[in-house]
Amino acid sequence: MQHKVKVTVIDKKLYPELQARYCADPEAGACPCYNVGDEFVFERYGNADDFWHMGLNTLCQTSLSPESRAGIAGGPALPHCSEAWDAIARYIYTGLQGGSIMRNWMNDERVMITCCSDGTRPVIFKIQRLDYKVLYIEGIGCDKCRHKIKTALTAVEHVTDVVFKEEFTEVFLEQDVPDDVLKKTVESCGEYRVAKID
Repeated sequence: MQHKVKVTVIDKKLYPELQARYCADPEAGACPCYNVGDEFVFERYGNADDFWHMGLNTLCQTSLSPESRAGIAGGPALPHCSEAWDAIARYIYTGLQGGSIMRNWMNDERVMITCCSDGTRPVIFKIQRLDYKVLYIEGIGCDKCRHKIKTALTAVEHVTDVVFKEEFTEVFLEQDVPDDVLKKTVESCGEYRVAKID
């Protein structure tokens, strides 16, 4: 089983009375680094190690235009804000290792709701461990093949999504599914062979 971590900005708060009283810029305003709805996905498989790079290029969804993405934390030019990174990094690392992010506190141990440490304008994050298996499937030749395989795999209980990459296929799971079940499902679709599952 492999693991990714999705980080979603679910809220931003602003306490102008605290900024007016304590900040060097009393009208600093809300955090400029993140936007509600921003999503970041951290990977650690093959050559990918987004944690090591403090989340550089992990931004996968934002309401900003493509031209504006360069200036946002986690975009192509900036790693995550140090205040936010200090608050979220431990949960991301735990999730990438397949650990329980927050057992007995959240109703799903794969999830944590946390915020950065800026007391005048905190950003609220949802951190979610995504569990998946990597299938190396031989014989895929076209989109019809991919559609057939995806339809079969998503019909398996506990499979939530299937994503085809250039060299392998990711099968996302809400609970573990035995390798042989995934293998048989793929190979029952036609002239396909599952060479390896990670």
